[in-house]
Order: sequence, then C-alpha cells, then structure tokens
Amino acid sequence: MHGTRIFNGAIVVGAGAAGLAATHALIEAGIPVRLLEKEERIGEPWRRRHHDLHLNTHRSLSRLPGVDYPAGTPAFPDKSVVVDHLDRFRSHHRLPIEFGVRIDEIAFAGSHWAIATNMGTRTAAHVVIATGRDRTPYIPNWKGMAAFRGRVIHSADFGDAGDYANKKVLVVGAGNSGFDALNHLAGVETSAIWLSARHGPTLLPKRILNIPVHLMSPYVARLPVRLADALLRATQRIAFGDLTRFNLPAADAGGASRLADDHVAIASDDGAVDAIKAGKIEVVPEIGQFTRDGVILANGERVRPEIVIAATGYRTGLEQMVGGLGVLDARGVPLFNGADHDQRLPGLWFTGMRPSIRGCFANARLQARAIAAAIKADSRASHGNTPMQARA
Repeated sequence: MHGTRIFNGAIVVGAGAAGLAATHALIEAGIPVRLLEKEERIGEPWRRRHHDLHLNTHRSLSRLPGVDYPAGTPAFPDKSVVVDHLDRFRSHHRLPIEFGVRIDEIAFAGSHWAIATNMGTRTAAHVVIATGRDRTPYIPNWKGMAAFRGRVIHSADFGDAGDYANKKVLVVGAGNSGFDALNHLAGVETSAIWLSARHGPTLLPKRILNIPVHLMSPYVARLPVRLADALLRATQRIAFGDLTRFNLPAADAGGASRLADDHVAIASDDGAVDAIKAGKIEVVPEIGQFTRDGVILANGERVRPEIVIAATGYRTGLEQMVGGLGVLDARGVPLFNGADHDQRLPGLWFTGMRPSIRGCFANARLQARAIAAAIKADSRASHGNTPMQARA
C-alpha cells in the first residue's frame, strides 16, 4: 500500500443499531469516522423481516442516543417504528453513511487495515464490524428434507400469521425465534401446531401484572451470573409453573449463563405458553428425519406438517470478510466483542455480536461508548502521533 493515504480514523461496517451507535460515539469522541452499508437504505434487514415482528425489549430501553420514540408508541414497538427510529437517528446526527458498499474482505496490513469493497479498497487505522449476529438465517441439513413435499422456511421468513390459518405447522426450536413464531400462531385458527424442542428455554413473560418484565433487565444485568440465573429461573417458575408437565424440556443451564457462554437469547412469551397448556400447541421431541409426507421424531413418532418453521438461529456470515484472521469460533461468531480486542490485531473491533439481557439497542449504546473510549485512549497513547504512526 506504499503511496496510499491511510484514513487516520475508524471505518464502521454495517448501519444497523450497533453500527449507527458506534458511529455516533466515535464522532462524539472526536474520532474521524466513515460508515459503510451494503444496502441502499437504513433498516433493510428489519424491513425484510416478517410482518408481525415486534421488539421484545421495552421502548424506553430500545432507543439510540438523542432520539425518542414518538408519543403514543406501544411499549414493544413494531418493526416499522424501529426502522423509522433508526432513520431519524441517522438524520438527527447527520451520520456519514455510504450506501451500496459491500465489504468483500478485511485484511491487516501491519500498520493499518485494508478493506476490499465493490467500490475499491479502503484503508483505515481502525475498523469496527457491526454487521450483526443475525445476518444469515441458518437451517440444518436434516436427513430427508429434500424429499419433503411440504414447505420448510426459516423463522425470519415467517410472513403474516394469517397465512397459517387451517394449516398444520411444526416449529423447530424453543428459543427466542421459536417462541416469537408461536406467540403469533397462538392467535390463529390452525389445524395443528407442534413445537419440536431439543433444549428447554429460559422463558420470561412480556408482562407480569401488566408491568413489562424487560424494564428490570438493567438491574438483572448487574447481578453475578449465578444470582441472575437463580432469579430468571424463579421468575419463569412463578410465571408459568412446571412446564415439563407439558413435555417442554427443562433448560440445561441458567439463562444468564447461556447468554454469556453460548450466546443464547432469553425467549419471551406472549400467548404461546397458554396455548401449550390448553393443548393447542403440542410439544414433541427433536427431529429425527424428514419423509415425503412428514417428519419422524427422535422417539419414532410421526407428524405430518404442511409447513415446517425452522427457528434454528442465525450465523454472522463473517467467514469471507474476516475468516482468514483467526478471530471466529466454529460457528462464525467473533471471539471478542465490544471493547475487547486481540492485541495481535490492533484496531479491529466487533460490536453487536452477542445477545444481551438488556437488549440489542441498550447493548449497542454501551459497546459504542466502550469502543470509542478505547480508540481514543489508543490515540492518546501515541503521544500526539496518529495511531498508525505510532505502530508503524
């Protein structure tokens, strides 16, 4: 890169909540920044999600700095309100976004970062990757699935709940996405609903005595993990009773522990549990294999759904971008996040790559400030020189 002028600041990749918050925090810290977004407008991933999508996090804890939701916004905003919030945040702070820029690969050049894009190579002292942990829907390659005559879709493509009227539906996965689908299906007159659960969830109601449970999340997040596990477990039991009576497996670890260790989000109930208790949703074992006309479960029983909703999670899709740097685990999740970093790769940061009990918006704000402070400290440590001059 001899002769190429290096941008002595940070390039942020991805203009979702995490990327927008990071860009704003960097500007506030006096750090030059550019924000690259592959889509042509703000909030495109939100726009593509299903019609009935709402936040499971309360509006007061789901805002970005300096921008409030309009008066009258429901406690749990729908996706159109979220998109509008992101767009207004960008406009209010006049954030410098370049749309239509796809990142192909990010490489460490020893004294700076080289970012290969469809618009040419960019260079920068720092790069903050904020492309999201839910970038690529994941469906397992179940045995026999190709021969199945019904439909298999990912929960990201749930669509309109009314489309499932009079249908036989199998939801695979009892996590956050699975219960989101079940909450919507519980209000539809279907022919049958099955929930295939391999692991039991940590599950909380949206409200207790009409008080949004998520309002307590900032306090729970400050607790030691073992105490938070116990509190979440007790809340679930008080709210729902013993769900193993309805064949839902017990969670194999506490909710806070699974968040920290396995990055498994806490599920939110808004009608699904009542439907399970009423027999409208039947909990069945995990999938063994597909046949032409149905699914054989792990216990040998058969169900014959017309539609299978795979609530089986997402992948980051970062392998091409940073796969050669040794910073991803076996599932493609970055090994560090927020202000944490790899000292062998100075200037590389990730944000928004872990679920949080606080929710993605609150976590985006916290991580943005932490990353901006770390980058500013790096600049100060160079005794007045630029970060890259100090490292050269």
